[in-house]
Amino acid sequence: MKKFIRTAVDLGKNYFQFHGLAGEGGAPVSRKLKRSKVLEFYAQIEPCRVGMEACGSAHHWARELIAMGHEVVLIPPAYIKPYVKRGKNDAVDAAAICEAMARPDMRFVPVKSADDQAVLMLHKSRELLIKQRTMSVNALRGHLAEFGLVVAKGIGRVDELLALAQADARLPQIAKATVTELAQHLEGLDQSIDAIDDDIARAHRKNPKSCLIDQVPGIGTLIASVVAASAPDPGVFKSGRDFAAWLGLTPRQHSSGGKEKLGASTK
Repeated sequence: MKKFIRTAVDLGKNYFQFHGLAGEGGAPVSRKLKRSKVLEFYAQIEPCRVGMEACGSAHHWARELIAMGHEVVLIPPAYIKPYVKRGKNDAVDAAAICEAMARPDMRFVPVKSADDQAVLMLHKSRELLIKQRTMSVNALRGHLAEFGLVVAKGIGRVDELLALAQADARLPQIAKATVTELAQHLEGLDQSIDAIDDDIARAHRKNPKSCLIDQVPGIGTLIASVVAASAPDPGVFKSGRDFAAWLGLTPRQHSSGGKEKLGASTK
């Protein structure tokens, strides 16, 4: 079996770029791999350290390689960029990953489990449905405002707006039919959001870490669930301040020459 001290993989849709070092100062091995051949290729390598960019599908491939006995580290894309040499292509990116993972002060992203990613999928889907509901309500308000039908703001006033539209004899029949279609669409979105809320609540009750976070004053089921799934290993943070910085609740620092300059919070 082939032996490497560390390897890196630049993930792609159909083709992955491999970069490996058999020893410090030795010539690197660079190879282009088909998606279907990645696991077969790593099965022929002795267990080693594998670096990947923390991007789409990275956690899936990390779990697959860990199951084969490899040690996988995920690196934030912003921490890899300084190691990219002139130009940009898959081979250069893979070499940059391999270089970045060797730095002693490099920070890595904990590999998420399939269950954690499933919970995050629920939260992202809920966020998408809420955006679609907001868009639909805004469209309904805009259309009916053209006919002089206006009610106070708020998602809770939509039923009042729908009743007003159906009771208005001056509203053309085509417009009323369109309002009915939008109302049915909103009802379907509400049902989907409620179903996802129930799924999140069930997953929350099964997760001891999420239930523990839920005991913090001011934190409910939704926040506890998403925090537990997003940060599966709290040990990577030295303090609560580090965790706050990771969340984006602290000012962005841009200091130089002994002068501290703190900007706005990143989130």
